Amino acid sequence: MVSQGKFLKNGGQRAASLWNAFKWTLGLSETKRTDGPTFENRFHPWESSPSLALRNRAATIKAFAKCPVTGDSIEFTCPNCGIPTHHSEQAWESDDKHHSEICEKLALSNVFEHDIRSGREFAEFQMPSPQEEDVMINFANWDTFLYTRNFHSMDTEFELAHSTKILTYPITVGSVLHQGSPYTMRNGRLSLEGLKSLAALRYSLFPTEKSPRAGSNTEIGEGLSLQPIRLFILGARSEAQLPFEAWSQLLYLFDGIPFHIHFIGPETLYDRQRKQYIYAPDAVTERISSQLTVSYYTDYFHVIHESQAFTPYDPYYDVFFLFHPGLGAPEAMDRWEKSVPILLESKCAVFSTGFHETDIKRDWDWLHTNFEDEMDVLMTPGQNIFQSTKWEIDDLHPDKPYQANQQIFGFRGKRYPAIFRGGLFSGVQT
Repeated sequence: MVSQGKFLKNGGQRAASLWNAFKWTLGLSETKRTDGPTFENRFHPWESSPSLALRNRAATIKAFAKCPVTGDSIEFTCPNCGIPTHHSEQAWESDDKHHSEICEKLALSNVFEHDIRSGREFAEFQMPSPQEEDVMINFANWDTFLYTRNFHSMDTEFELAHSTKILTYPITVGSVLHQGSPYTMRNGRLSLEGLKSLAALRYSLFPTEKSPRAGSNTEIGEGLSLQPIRLFILGARSEAQLPFEAWSQLLYLFDGIPFHIHFIGPETLYDRQRKQYIYAPDAVTERISSQLTVSYYTDYFHVIHESQAFTPYDPYYDVFFLFHPGLGAPEAMDRWEKSVPILLESKCAVFSTGFHETDIKRDWDWLHTNFEDEMDVLMTPGQNIFQSTKWEIDDLHPDKPYQANQQIFGFRGKRYPAIFRGGLFSGVQT
């Protein structure tokens, strides 16, 4: 029987949640804000920026980037976005693509970069606690997710940009694996093989007492621990430097399931004092909590694999994510030619993201050119619902602004169905 005090308390919580929903919808904040970030108070040309770091970036653009119109060095700063973009005012005036497609994105990147250096209080970086049992998480888009996870109300584009730049990594993973995922066969993003792979992972992520599988998370008795989900992040860079509080948000999507995150690549460990990446001959492992363990491997995946550090792989517990891997990039494809066959052989699900459509198409085409007969498509290339909303600038190519994890697709080593012939099974899954 529920006591009257508990009933009133729960009723008050639900009323507060309803009021929060109205405030979220209407864009109302907890307190009246008069000094919040705006385009007007955050816009500065990078050459005359109050930030030394941004003035240095403007100098880098002028020293190394090329004008998209003339191919010469960049000497002119666009007055509308504040970024050095062209060789001359004449080249800038003639660049219709810049005015129609690029300038607005560069301007947003400009003000976002000044805001993050403004010294204001960043309430958007406050991470919520574990999910309430009676509140369902909605993965339809960033707004519904942040609200149903009880994040700080994102009243401006600035707050949303900064928070999603961090959260895009753990929530991209969570949105793919979760049983409430927005990627389905119905909307054409998920293939039948993709559904099979995710069903295996969800069997372990959402354990029930039905149909127990030997050694699985469904056979949990008192005093026994769950087998962790192994999340392999290959070619890890900035995602390996995120605060553990950000990656803990992934845990809150899966009640009580432990994760072991393996960051793999030469840029996983960074010494902030010496401002350089560190090489460690052995894995560096930190146990963050009873549900989260993080390991860092400072070599390439195919090298670590040769030591048998990760075998055997299990499609029920292991999943791979490649954030902006550059599979088809000339400077990286030789390494991926050694690692991708191992991924295919594991038969585990692999998901890869890209900065934009051109980036993801290059990687997709490279995979099909080299491994089409050896892989199954799990998720077709397309927009990642949980991409970063913050526009970024490549100082060597300022005419190509991008967003982290804007696109995503999935694949897996091909499986062959068993065929019954002459009293024997042939063509058994490999």
